[in-house]
Amino acid sequence: MIQSPLSSQAPMTLIAGPCVIEDEGLVMEIAQELKLQLSGLPVRLYFKASFDKANRTSIHGFRGPGLKKGLEILARVREKTGLPLLTDFHTPEQAKPVAEVVEFLQVPAFLCRQTDMIVAAAEAALTSKRRLNVKKGQFLAPWDAKNIVEKIREVEKQLLEGGRIEAPPSDWFCLTERGVTFGYNTLVVDMVSFQTMKKFKVPTIYDATHSIQTPGAAQGGSSTGGKREYLEVLARAAMAAGADGLFMECHPRPNQAKSDGPNAFYLDRVGAFVRQLLEIRGLVSGMPKLLPEAQD
Repeated sequence: MIQSPLSSQAPMTLIAGPCVIEDEGLVMEIAQELKLQLSGLPVRLYFKASFDKANRTSIHGFRGPGLKKGLEILARVREKTGLPLLTDFHTPEQAKPVAEVVEFLQVPAFLCRQTDMIVAAAEAALTSKRRLNVKKGQFLAPWDAKNIVEKIREVEKQLLEGGRIEAPPSDWFCLTERGVTFGYNTLVVDMVSFQTMKKFKVPTIYDATHSIQTPGAAQGGSSTGGKREYLEVLARAAMAAGADGLFMECHPRPNQAKSDGPNAFYLDRVGAFVRQLLEIRGLVSGMPKLLPEAQD
């Protein structure tokens, strides 16, 4: 049973779905199951799937159906399920067509410092009244994410001053923590990161999937491995540390997934897990702070 402290909180943003669009039947199956399991819970659910995995380890890795076909499939998912959509894009030119279809645009971690990507993403999201999620690269400290925020705020300011948009909701864009590189093939999640990035006045999301990756660690070194056994404990810790949302890829048959299978959560257990996270989030929100805020 979800406890009353949640009533004073904004609903948790939940981004869930398969890593990549393998085929239309699979994404429809996952979307319908997610909607069923999460119905009635205080979450803002966005169905996530990528039309292209542009950063595969191997040139032979499965990439997806591409922009045009992928967006067509995603549009049919929304038409059939009513779920809002999130997908990532990889070039500035893709921002506008993506914003015409999905409710939540995403800039991948490896591209978070590319100014043209950030500007195109912010402009497309704002002019289309969409949300934007920027994944903090695993090469960035959390305090360095302020430069991403400043770029986005500058685009917002220019569009407002030019009369091209009205003031957007305060949570229209988010930052996502997906771990930082520590040595080779190892990612570490700094739980202080959520509070650090919250100081930039943006919601923070925890990527429970990619922070347990072991890049290039699968057999033969041609694909990414992962440590799914750590997903639950890290996601629970992130909720306790103040994350406003969760990004989690899931699959009905993770061992057969064409991308990021070792990191994917089991689809049939998503609802039960989200209930646990909501319990933690609600419990922590009701705890009074005992120490004064640190002075920057």
